[in-house]
Amino acid sequence: MKILQDKLRLKLSISFVPILLALSHIGGVEPVFAQGKLVVAIQPSVSSDEMLKKAQPLEKFLRDGLGGKTDVQVYVPSSFAAVVESLRFGHAQVAFMSAWPAQLAVQLGGADVGLAEVREVLHGTKKVEAPYQNLQALKGKTACFPSPISTSGYVAPMGRLVELNLIPAPQGKEGDLKAFFKDVVFGGGYGQCAQALKQGQVDVTVIAGDVPAKLYNEVLSTTRTIEEQGPIPSHSVVLSKELKEPLRSQTIQTIMRLSAPEHRDLMRSFISSIFVGFKPTTAAEHLGSLQRYLKLAGLKYTERL
Repeated sequence: MKILQDKLRLKLSISFVPILLALSHIGGVEPVFAQGKLVVAIQPSVSSDEMLKKAQPLEKFLRDGLGGKTDVQVYVPSSFAAVVESLRFGHAQVAFMSAWPAQLAVQLGGADVGLAEVREVLHGTKKVEAPYQNLQALKGKTACFPSPISTSGYVAPMGRLVELNLIPAPQGKEGDLKAFFKDVVFGGGYGQCAQALKQGQVDVTVIAGDVPAKLYNEVLSTTRTIEEQGPIPSHSVVLSKELKEPLRSQTIQTIMRLSAPEHRDLMRSFISSIFVGFKPTTAAEHLGSLQRYLKLAGLKYTERL
């Protein structure tokens, strides 16, 4: 996760743009229970339309890997939390998710974490001119976060600000970002926040490596990195309790094949610029370190859905 400053406007950016959609209902997608169909929900990092276009090769890969007899549909909800709801209420059987949404799907929807993303860590090296040199200088600025349940885009950065005593987090209460920033908005994804920064709507935002490579490189080439943190739990593949055998095992095996070098670009092009492969895991193993950030920030998942 990187906190960045816009080179062109000499402003800092931590992506925050308001989520305006209700999370209790996802329209347009009926619950899926038939074993002849597989709906895969993907956590949005840029606009849904853009992600759906890039998802077509992945749809074909999964369909072919499942023998061509299973109708595979990639579904991009409009927000991070909506991915959780899609698993919770049977609108999807599989989801590619970041850590906190994955935990929500497990705890609220009885889902399972089957695979964890293996990453190649990238660090930006380009330096640009900027008036702010550290996090302390951001006091009183406007910040943008992708989503209030994004691990790398909200939970971990908020935990870091508490750790540095820049925002208060009284015992039993959630950290107060507005005690430090002038305003905080939620954009619905890293791409939306990057655009808000570019247009001068916010001063500071957050970027993470688990976004399309094109977006990651564009953001780093026009901003200055103020703070870095990690490691943060990577994306995972979460399986609905409604996904039964043999399709369950077949799906896991097919997704694992994306780890082969010749297939990695299918993930890197629109989900994670630092994707290397997948490895088998469980919720307990993969999500353990998330608890530290949640505790620092005083965040409670039951308040988010």
